[in-house]
Amino acid sequence: MQRNFKETIEELGGLINEWSASSADAPVVLLAVSGGVDSMCMAELFSSLEEPVPFAVAHCNFRLRGEDSDADQALVTGWAEKHSVPLHVTSFDTEDYAARNGISIEMAARELRYGWFAGLCSQHGYRAVAVAHNANDNAETLLLNLLRGSGLRGVTGMSVMSSLPCAPDSGVLLLRPLLKCTRKQIEGYAFAHKVQYREDRTNAMSEYRRNRLRNEVFPIFETINPSFIRTLNREASYFEDALDIVEDYCSGLQKRVVSKDGDVLRIDLPALLSCAHWRYLIYHILEPYGFNSSVLESLENLLTSDRTISGKRFDSAGYVLRTERRSLVVMEKMTGQAGHDVVVTRDRDGHDDVVTRDRDGHDDVVTRDRDGHDDVVTRDRDVAVIPGLTGDPFIPVRGAGACHCNGRRIVVEVLPWSPGMPLKQPAGTLIFDADRLKFPFVCRGWRNGDWMIPLGMRGKKKLSDMFTDLKYSSMDKESALVLVDCNGDMAEKQHIAALLGVRIDDRYKVSEKTTSVIRITMSGLQ
Repeated sequence: MQRNFKETIEELGGLINEWSASSADAPVVLLAVSGGVDSMCMAELFSSLEEPVPFAVAHCNFRLRGEDSDADQALVTGWAEKHSVPLHVTSFDTEDYAARNGISIEMAARELRYGWFAGLCSQHGYRAVAVAHNANDNAETLLLNLLRGSGLRGVTGMSVMSSLPCAPDSGVLLLRPLLKCTRKQIEGYAFAHKVQYREDRTNAMSEYRRNRLRNEVFPIFETINPSFIRTLNREASYFEDALDIVEDYCSGLQKRVVSKDGDVLRIDLPALLSCAHWRYLIYHILEPYGFNSSVLESLENLLTSDRTISGKRFDSAGYVLRTERRSLVVMEKMTGQAGHDVVVTRDRDGHDDVVTRDRDGHDDVVTRDRDGHDDVVTRDRDVAVIPGLTGDPFIPVRGAGACHCNGRRIVVEVLPWSPGMPLKQPAGTLIFDADRLKFPFVCRGWRNGDWMIPLGMRGKKKLSDMFTDLKYSSMDKESALVLVDCNGDMAEKQHIAALLGVRIDDRYKVSEKTTSVIRITMSGLQ
């Protein structure tokens, strides 16, 4: 146990010595100490190093176990005082944070503690955070990732040193000095050295997946292979070596099949499918964009079928993939200037629950039936939900100014009109009679069913037919924005006022009675 810990510290020795030399004996490592056996042993090991590493201790009270949580805090506080170690303590209302953000208690606790650690490091100059993850934790992570379907990267397990979660660009490192130690070794060290610690009673409960694996599955594995923890950790290191080889191979192939136009990624399908291992290559390319294994499986099935490839859509949390005849196009999902994120979830009865979340955390929730009716609408403090628009990423325009939507810059001006002003505007610019188009109006993405009466025509035309006339690609359609007049019934009937940057509806044209105009200019993708 001590030998494994010292070996790890020695591996990090050059880095730690460099930090210590520049710190004038100020702490350089922040130990995350919960009061459990793992973290208390880690603290004892750091305090007993022959060549001391200056450190401080941080303890989070998540207020999840009442008096037990307070007793954990008291133990850590007493240890830090006894050893004259700088101590940071905080508490969180973890359940409230989880409820407000719609995440699990586990995820809430993770975000809260790592966010706090990052703040402490920034404030006090700590160069790394040390956590007490051990070989058992690594084996659990490997199997959970494998069950979830995380690819080769997921089964490489944890690393002794990585970037700090929640602050990957801060330069602060996350250290795992007990990663080579099994839980049995840690418990043996605690017994032999009379290390005080507290047992979290929830560890014996199998409510959480990790606990279920630890309490119910690992005992079975141990009957098959008593050394299975060491075996899984050894295999994880082999997988990590294999991943490096595969990543080098795929990076070389990726240069042949992928091109980028700004933020738009384009994958050449003939070039992709000519590669011997194209299935893994497409995973390698798309995994950073959040496309999960089920989406990738559906995409693979499409590419190997006799079906028409073009015109299909696949979604991840933040990106959309469109298929064209000879390429796959990946682009970021549209978000408006107001910061609305649109999430669609389908519950068991087949309803789509559409949630738009603005930057201050308020939710607009709509339950949409299969026939398209909106059942429930709640309004947030920023933007009133306009009937017929809920569920679309959109931004309200309340007056002259500039805004951004779907990577495009939209400039709105109100100008006096005179007969000498040209009706024909530069590409990307449209003018509207200000007496007919009134504020506020909305810019949003187009959707099936949108129609307009194009300038100079008498009859209405579907936007989808206009796209055909304009020879729009699927990517052009994905980035298309429309303007909706919200002062009448047009929003509900999907009668749009303009295809921005291209054409206005005839009812908004300038006439001899026009006294002022609204001029809207849309720039290309930023």
